[in-house]
Amino acid sequence: MSVSLVILAAGQGTRMNSDLPKVLHKVGAAPLLHHAMQAGRALEPEVTVVVTGHGAEAVARAARAFDEDVQTVVQEEQKGTAHAVLQAAPLLEGVSGDALVLYGDTPFVRPETLQAMLAARRRHAVVVLGFHAADPGRYGRLIAEGEVLERIVEWKDATEAERAVTLCNSGVVCAEAAVLMRLCASVGNANAAGEFYLTDIVALARAEGLSAGLVLCDEAETMGVNTRAQLAEAERAFQARAREEALENGVTLTAPETVIFALDTVVGRDAVIGPNVIFGPGVTIESEAEVKAFCHLEGCHISRGAQVGPFARLRPGAELAEDVHVGNFVEIKNAILDEGVKVGHLTYLGDAEVGEFTNIGAGTVTCNYDGVMKHRTVIGKRAFIGSDTMLVAPVAVGDGALTGSGSVITEDVPAEAVAIGRARQVNRAGLATKLFEKLKSIKASKAKGHQ
Repeated sequence: MSVSLVILAAGQGTRMNSDLPKVLHKVGAAPLLHHAMQAGRALEPEVTVVVTGHGAEAVARAARAFDEDVQTVVQEEQKGTAHAVLQAAPLLEGVSGDALVLYGDTPFVRPETLQAMLAARRRHAVVVLGFHAADPGRYGRLIAEGEVLERIVEWKDATEAERAVTLCNSGVVCAEAAVLMRLCASVGNANAAGEFYLTDIVALARAEGLSAGLVLCDEAETMGVNTRAQLAEAERAFQARAREEALENGVTLTAPETVIFALDTVVGRDAVIGPNVIFGPGVTIESEAEVKAFCHLEGCHISRGAQVGPFARLRPGAELAEDVHVGNFVEIKNAILDEGVKVGHLTYLGDAEVGEFTNIGAGTVTCNYDGVMKHRTVIGKRAFIGSDTMLVAPVAVGDGALTGSGSVITEDVPAEAVAIGRARQVNRAGLATKLFEKLKSIKASKAKGHQ
């Protein structure tokens, strides 16, 4: 059976005290919305619909950045969750199979939990995800007998006895797509808040003689983000889980509590990650590579056996082949470093290609920007770039070539040539003493004038 996703992401999130739509606040360097979309992606959905509202254009752009095939629809007025789900009805018309309703501000529901809901759907027409809350607070309560769900009661409408129940509603729902939309269309708003609650579909289903079922998950999966404090707590929870998964997958973290992962970070077995390493989005590290302390990585790929850091920065487009060495205070951006390249320290390589086993001396800079456009530097195999070389792009250095330390290279260097681009040194005997005496005299005169 095919699966469709409806992800509700229309809320403003007023308690975030932010101009940014709530679902675009980030955990693990990714919008909350992407976390929900990634959980759903594991089900290989036929259709994914994100229901937007506040900041609709920005939310839609973020959704498409994660999945270019996603469809979006705007809930012009926020009249409740059932009303939000109905906005997706035209996009699911004629779609067979089940539909899952997820939430853009609830980032931690696991794919395994969603699979369990789909399995329960074989036994029940409507399936709701619930959890036992340590502090039920204002959650809606689930009134159930075993796996059979009798009804859902919103906190505002619950009796004291119902409020004493600790089994709570996550809001995540699964039903056949056509049934879900038909039930949502029948939901009324005769409640304390005057909203069209998605939770009312359980009572409507049972009134039709359809069964409603319950799947339980750990409370941690249902963590919602409505405030900055909850956002910080969600970040802590995400990082703890990401570190645990990395360790279980055979990654060495020498100081796990100091490593910051992104949602899409991929690290291979037997890789070593040192203290205070920060991963931005889009990083892949292969097996047996090492990233030393205080590195910041984003949008890069590090191959087997490569070493990075300490204190290195890899920016988007950095591609390091096997056994590359990037040392301290080196920045790489949109550059390809072939096998065995060494960039020891104090260097910037941007918009560049470096051939295998080339050595880049300290203080080298690819001068890639002319104030308007970016230009590319190409360095061949087994070349030697002397310390403090300025490579003014566009420029090429051939295989086996060498540049003299302190050179400014503005023209292509042929293979196996030596290029020196600096002024000839001139020594003038005794001039230093005369200059120092003159400068001291000037300083003394200025000091006397201030008295």
